[in-house]
Amino acid sequence: MSIKVHQLSKNYGAQKAVNNISFEINKGEIVGFLGPNGAGKSTTMKMITGYLVADEGTILVDGIDVAKDVVAAKSKIGYLPEANPLYADMYVREYLHFVAGVHQLKNIKQQTEKMIATVGLTNEAHKKMSQLSKGYKQRVGIAAALIHEPEVVILDEPTSGLDPNQIIEIRNVIKALSVNKTVLFSSHILQEVEAICDRVIIINKGSIVADDQLQHLQKNIQPTQVVQVQFEELVELTMLQTIPQVLHVEMVNPHIFKIETAAADAVRKQLLQLAVTNNLNIVALQTDTNSLEDTFRAVTK
Repeated sequence: MSIKVHQLSKNYGAQKAVNNISFEINKGEIVGFLGPNGAGKSTTMKMITGYLVADEGTILVDGIDVAKDVVAAKSKIGYLPEANPLYADMYVREYLHFVAGVHQLKNIKQQTEKMIATVGLTNEAHKKMSQLSKGYKQRVGIAAALIHEPEVVILDEPTSGLDPNQIIEIRNVIKALSVNKTVLFSSHILQEVEAICDRVIIINKGSIVADDQLQHLQKNIQPTQVVQVQFEELVELTMLQTIPQVLHVEMVNPHIFKIETAAADAVRKQLLQLAVTNNLNIVALQTDTNSLEDTFRAVTK
């Protein structure tokens, strides 16, 4: 695996920011790291990257113990912190040359141009950082994190403050990374996590409350679904309550009903049969699947 965290803890005085957490992330995975504000996400990321020292536990990055050889571990990591630190008076290409030099790369010019193309900065590379929009500043931060070809990429709120078009562009960059890298990223935009990740880790009050493949997590945490049906005619609520495997029926109005069930397919078939038997016309029939937001609220409330 590329990241292995074992029994990790961090205290700030009397406050336990991270409480004995453990997880592993393998090469090729894009894992979403979620949690409410103050849950311990950024603290955990800073410990993995070696910017904070853990009070307890071990962190291995590509087999290197961060506590024993932090310089070697950092050489394997590309990190974009939540507060993207840039030098406002430097030009984009100049800044990336500087970062490449810090990493002691031999092919500085070649690697800089490669990263500029990778994150879509070609038309902005001649500008000063202060002249860039928030979206392009984020691209510069990602380029700086990737310029030394790290094995592990850690992104803290990479799409924060971006418009929808910029979010999609950054999403595509992150997706492309998973081919040969390990990606751990946090975001408050849960739709982004659903679009990019197969697996999520949710932390709450310093402890991990969920760690699973997204589809399994949504099914296990929120096993029920909602079937919404709309009839042309007026329908009595009691008629729908008699359908087998219906847990709850909510009447939106006498034509539209929301049905909670653990067997959505069976209920849909029963609704169609009910309509035929009672000479009713179904105008609309759909199943609302549980979103990551539903799952997040369930495990952190």
